[in-house]
Amino acid sequence: MEQTALFPPEKGHIGTDESGKGDYFGPLVVAGVFVPEGQEEALRELGAKDSKKTSDNRAREMAEIIKLGYKHAVVAIGPERYNELYGRLRNLNRLLAWGHARVIENILAEVNCRVAITDQFGDKSFILNALMKKGKAIELVQRTKAEEDMAVAAASLLARAEFLKRLHFLSLDAGIDLPKGASTLVEEAAVKLVRLQGPDILNKYAKMHFKTTNKVLAAL
Repeated sequence: MEQTALFPPEKGHIGTDESGKGDYFGPLVVAGVFVPEGQEEALRELGAKDSKKTSDNRAREMAEIIKLGYKHAVVAIGPERYNELYGRLRNLNRLLAWGHARVIENILAEVNCRVAITDQFGDKSFILNALMKKGKAIELVQRTKAEEDMAVAAASLLARAEFLKRLHFLSLDAGIDLPKGASTLVEEAAVKLVRLQGPDILNKYAKMHFKTTNKVLAAL
């Protein structure tokens, strides 16, 4: 039976966003949220906004509220899997497109939506080519400053909260604090990690294609 028979078209749209793209340690997380038509103002009143403009604690709080009230999907690509995929694709935008496409497909399994909005991060065809049967029928909109859209803002909060959670557990597993970003503090943590467990350990916790890897190995 066709999806449209099971799920009549719903007014509203999907927003997707990612977190961890610029962080040396931790996963890449892509999230998506379906916001029914007329719900944008409710999300705005709740305080939904781009996670880059939100504290970590507030992002976690908002993520729990959003998950309870809206259809959503989260795809987390841990460092080892990330490094494997990057080694195969050799292109971050293609990897991002794969994550955004999976999130859109997962939401379309629950709701027959016609529009998805993502941030402008690369060639639109990357996502379109990564979409499967259900996703081929939607209108995909890429725009700069997409986080101004409430569905994208909600997705950014889900992605950030999931990134923070997974980075926390990776830090516990590593036995040292793994900082966010790609700063000098991050390099110092990576050097400490390598001194404790050897250079191969970076593959378990870090995105190996970052210039940080070369800096850390050179420092040793």
